[in-house]
This record gives sequence, structure tokens and C-alpha cells, in this order.
Amino acid sequence: MSMVQPKFRTTQFELADPALFRGFSYVGGRWTAGASAQMFAVTNPADGSHLGDVASLSATDSAQAVDAAQQAFGPWSSMLPQQRAATLRRWYELILEHREDLALLMTLEQGKPISEARGEIDYGASFVEFFAEEARRPNIEGVTSHLPDAEVEVWREPVGVAALITPWNFPSAMLTRKAAAALAAGCTVVAHPSAQTPFSALALAELSERAGFPAGTFNVVTGDAPVVVEPWMKDRRVRAVSFTGSTEIGKLLYRQSADTVKRLVLELGGHAPFILFADADLDQAVEEAIKAKFATSGQDCLGANRFFVERPVYEAFCAKFTEATSRLTVGAGMDDPDIGPLMNDAAVAKQEQHVADALGKGARLLTGGARHDAGRLFYQPTVLADVPVDALIMHEETFGPVAAIAPFDTEEEVLEKANDTEYGLVAYLHTQDPRRIYRASRTLQFGMVAVNRTKVTGAPIPFGGMKQSGLGREGSRLGMEAFTDVKYVCRDWA
Repeated sequence: MSMVQPKFRTTQFELADPALFRGFSYVGGRWTAGASAQMFAVTNPADGSHLGDVASLSATDSAQAVDAAQQAFGPWSSMLPQQRAATLRRWYELILEHREDLALLMTLEQGKPISEARGEIDYGASFVEFFAEEARRPNIEGVTSHLPDAEVEVWREPVGVAALITPWNFPSAMLTRKAAAALAAGCTVVAHPSAQTPFSALALAELSERAGFPAGTFNVVTGDAPVVVEPWMKDRRVRAVSFTGSTEIGKLLYRQSADTVKRLVLELGGHAPFILFADADLDQAVEEAIKAKFATSGQDCLGANRFFVERPVYEAFCAKFTEATSRLTVGAGMDDPDIGPLMNDAAVAKQEQHVADALGKGARLLTGGARHDAGRLFYQPTVLADVPVDALIMHEETFGPVAAIAPFDTEEEVLEKANDTEYGLVAYLHTQDPRRIYRASRTLQFGMVAVNRTKVTGAPIPFGGMKQSGLGREGSRLGMEAFTDVKYVCRDWA
């Protein structure tokens, strides 16, 4: 079907490379609007302006993407690892070459400050670079034979077609983290980006084509998530699924994967505790607390949700943290503020609900606590103190710029409170006592523990959580495991 690609609707900003603005899905090496040519609108959360229209593919179209990926799997998986690595490396180079355009697209569709968007492009590209190197490494492991006259080897082979489902809060990095690992392992990919932020993924598809990925190797299918994803969950040719999003949807995909016994990587919700002991460097802790709470306007599964502060420094921390929070700027992402818009009306309503509930149960409002006059989807950076344990915000992920603080008296008490959640993604710990660092790090039931710092993520580390925060790991060499099968070969030399 021949159609004209949608034009970039903004009159205020222009892409240096307009071809990166794509509105059709990328399937089998072709840009397509699907059989029905239905489209949906994408808007800028900062001001509600219309950015452009994107193809909404049907279930039949989505199944055809699996056809394309399955057809491409044989040639791609049998390609020399060095060739796959070279293609991934070229993709990485193209991403960095087009960093400014990719960041602009992300800010306009997602709302995050432009400096954060640039940082995400660099972060996302780092996964492509890392897995390009991993693709070169031999995957055969010699094992000492337990049998006479026999040689034993363990091979890792790609599982097949991998389905990747990515969220709106990190529309570039979550796709590259998943896709680079799967492609390096020798899998082919069908990817579904959030309907709220599809342009970032489609731009990456454009660059993948330029990088030389064979047709069908990397496919991006846009549209309504249930319509696009359900055929993949039923299709036995889709051997692995990687999803980042809510725990509720993760559980649904877990159930849907049972009949075809798919490999799963689930990066789900978080409810991170930030624990501050009295012996910590208070000024450093405040600086790190601002990063842990307000990055991506609080819309981050790694965002600190519950702040536990030892009583001797409780009031001092509350005062310093509130002062730092009150200085944060709020505005449209292209103005590069500290806090941008939230993604939708439901996100703003959740901030209002959590603040009202906490105040109704006795919490103190130290700053913020209302919508911001910057626009409909903006909320003031907010600090609540003396938040009781039964407040909603102490049990639910806020996913916005609201911080809840409560005092504690003993190490045992705070570790019990920190672990009292179904989530287990990341915990932040601030103390100078090395023995306490060891004890707390061992006791905290979280997949990642950040000690006296906030940033811990990166391509070489295994990202993931415990309990209902997910399954498996992304990044590091462990990030390829879900996309490979282990084959044991025993050869008789007699």
C-alpha cells in the first residue's frame, strides 16, 4: 500500500534529518500502515499540540511481522558473530550521529527535559555498543568429560523470534537494551512501543535499516497494545518475550505465555526506599535524594518513593530537602527544566490522590501539593513529612514528583519497613558505617542496592528486581540469557 509518510507537525522545531520522523510501522524491511491504513494521533504532553499520526496495525498485520522475523531468523542466526557485531556497531554509530534529532523527538513526544533526553540517547546507545562486543565472543564452553572416550561441550544458541514490549518513560533506551541483547544472541525481533511515544522507536528502526540489518531482522509494530501483542503471545514461533511496564500487565503476559512456554524477561514496578542514617553525609544525601526522586519528573521505576530518615537528622533532612525541592524548575522539556510534564491525566490524578490521602492521615505538606500553572499535565514538586505507614503513597508506586518522608529509630525497624512491599527493584542506602552497609545490603530484598549514590545503571550491570518487580536481568552478559537456549553435546571418540 502506497501512502505518504506524515509530516513533522511542529512549527517551532525542525529535525536536521526529517527522514527520522516516521509514522508507519517497519515490518519485513518495509514501512507500512497495514491493510486498513488506520492511524492514531500523538501529542506533546507539554502543551497538547499534535505532533503527527502513527499507523495502528491490526492483529493480522502483527502476525505478519512474526512471519517476517521467522523468515529472517535462519540467515541472521547463522551469520558469523563478527558480522552481527559489525551491524550492531554501525547502528550504535548512527544513533550517536543523530543524537540531537533523537533527543528532540523524545522530548516532544514524552516531555522529559531535553538534557535528560540527550542522556537517554547516550544511555540507550551504550547497550548497542556493549552487545555488539558481546556478539563477538565465542559461545562454546568446554566441560571436563565425566565419560571415557568422550568430549563434552555446552553451546548457547538463539531461541528464535523475540517479542519486545517497551514503555513510554524511556522510549529509546528500553528498546535498545532489549533489542541489542536479542540481536547479538542471534534472535530476530518484533517490537511494540507505547502508543504514547512511538516516534523514538520508529526513528531507531530507520537507523537500523541504514545500519544494514537484513529485512525482517528488526521489526517495529505500532498500534493498540492488546491488538498487537496478543497474537505474539499465542504464536509458538515467538520464543521469548521481554516487557517493561506495570506489574499488573506483567502478570497478564506471564499467564498468556504459559501455553507456549516462552522465555520471559519482566521488568515491572518499583517502590524504592531511600534510607538515611544519621552518620551519613547529609548534604550529599540531599543531593542524591533529589536525583533519586525527581529524575524523569519522578516517572521512573527506579524513583525513590519512600524516604526513611533516622530521627536525629530527620528535621534537618526535611528542611534541606524541602529547600532543594522548592528550587526545582518546572516547564516544557525544550526549556530544559528540572521537572517536565507528566504523561497523562491519570498520572496527575494519582499525585493528587496520594497527596490528599497522606494529608488526610496526618502528614505535613512542606512544599508543593498542587497542580502547576505551567499546564494541564504539570504537578508541583512536592514534599510530605511524617507520612504514616498506612498512607497510600507508602504502598503504591507514585510515579510522579511527590516525595514521602518518615522517621525511624533503629536499623532493624527501617529494614523491615523497607522490605514491607511486594516490589524489590532498587533500594538507596546512605551511611558511613561499613558493617551497616554490609548488613543492610544483605538484608534488603531488592535486586539492586545503591550505597551513598543514586546512579548505578549501565550496560555492563545486570538490571532487574526481586519479588513482583520482575524476572530475569537486562544488560550485562546476563541480558542475553533469555534469548539463548543451552545445548549439551557429548561426542564419542571411540
